[in-house]
Amino acid sequence: METTTALTADVLVVGFGKGGKTAAHALTDAAKRVILIEQSENMYGGTCPNVGCVPTKMLVHYANSRRLEDDAQEFFANSTAGVRALTSTFRAGNFEALDGKDTATVITGAASFVDPHTVAVGEGRDRITVTAPTILINTGSEPIVPAIPGLADSPHLISSTELTRTANLPERLVVLGGGYLGLEFAAIYQRFGTHVTVLEAADRLLLREDEDIAEVATEILAGDGIRIITGAKITEVRDDGAVSTIMYEKDGQTHTVEASALLPATGRKPVTADLRLDAAGVRTTPTGAIEVDEYLRSSQPHIYALGDVNGGEQFTYISLDDARIVLDQLMGEGKRTTADRTAVPHTLFITPPLATVGMTETRARAQGLNIKVSREKVADIIAMPRAYTVEETRGVMKFIVDADTDLILGAALLSIDAQEIINTVALAIRHNITATELRDSIYTHPSSTEAFNEVFDKVIS
Repeated sequence: METTTALTADVLVVGFGKGGKTAAHALTDAAKRVILIEQSENMYGGTCPNVGCVPTKMLVHYANSRRLEDDAQEFFANSTAGVRALTSTFRAGNFEALDGKDTATVITGAASFVDPHTVAVGEGRDRITVTAPTILINTGSEPIVPAIPGLADSPHLISSTELTRTANLPERLVVLGGGYLGLEFAAIYQRFGTHVTVLEAADRLLLREDEDIAEVATEILAGDGIRIITGAKITEVRDDGAVSTIMYEKDGQTHTVEASALLPATGRKPVTADLRLDAAGVRTTPTGAIEVDEYLRSSQPHIYALGDVNGGEQFTYISLDDARIVLDQLMGEGKRTTADRTAVPHTLFITPPLATVGMTETRARAQGLNIKVSREKVADIIAMPRAYTVEETRGVMKFIVDADTDLILGAALLSIDAQEIINTVALAIRHNITATELRDSIYTHPSSTEAFNEVFDKVIS
């Protein structure tokens, strides 16, 4: 006879991502009984510490420290071993930090809804049901494999997750798509010694950025040895033993490129297919994302969706802010919403990194705003000796400033330390700190932030 273990909780969290675990910790600290269900023991803590931010940025660090005399395969194998060791430590720490609390329990297994308040895990004698008045869904997203003939069945197809875990350095990597994910992996593996080709369907990289910024970024990537092919429509993948042949059309002609590894980097989709959301009465969008309002409530008000699964921006720090919104609903004043977010920065971790926030020049001019643009090449910024001390003078800094109010509307920083500097710019935008105030402030020396002392005077328009 089949038996089912029935559990109850104050709050059920489905998915161990940044938003879910942050909310779970806060709720247990408030003496709430919390049960968290995670499908895989390899994903305690979510995408970021296991297969996303942490391993990829660690690989950036390792790749940039490789010397010419280092054997490429041996160096790569040692690097990925270091990554696996760190992610394993983080994973165990995430599990113990939550499951070790008196009012929290972590269950490993695939969850699916039975009704609006109940989720089931496992089958037969191992079946567990969890019922709770409040449910948080934080199952994240997964890579999309584009519908290109021959791609899905190719033995050389590899996901970004698999790339961070493999000990074998691909000889020839072809990246399908020139977005953030694709360019980060292209830059990492080129520096490890792989021959990298990026195939991008658009006429240029980084369409969301101003053309001048995209041009400098493209020059840096190409200068590092990455082969970048834009305007490429991939038509077929053919396999022949140790390599795949990717066929693509460009300028009316058919071309080919060979790869020992194929990385689709054309986007990610919410992980909802197996949750049986219909049983809970939870509506989804055509892409599978859970529909939410500005408070992150689904069509069932007691069920919230946090992180990538709600179809918003796919960044760990957005998932974290989602947790703040939900916790304000559950334990606070219930006023915080997604509409409160302004000046959210982003970083593309190539070398040097490209960090952006706010408006581009293109968007500002399209809106008819009266702006001035300050722009300077990093190599020409006298007030930024930091770039020379670390021997990374490539890149450019660009600011969009309201000519009438002197408020900063946006920035694109392609430079050493850009991922850090951009947070100061974002804070300035949120709190109406003027460009003049940033220019005239006192910064440590030598630092990258002190470039503000100079760049705001380099008005080009």
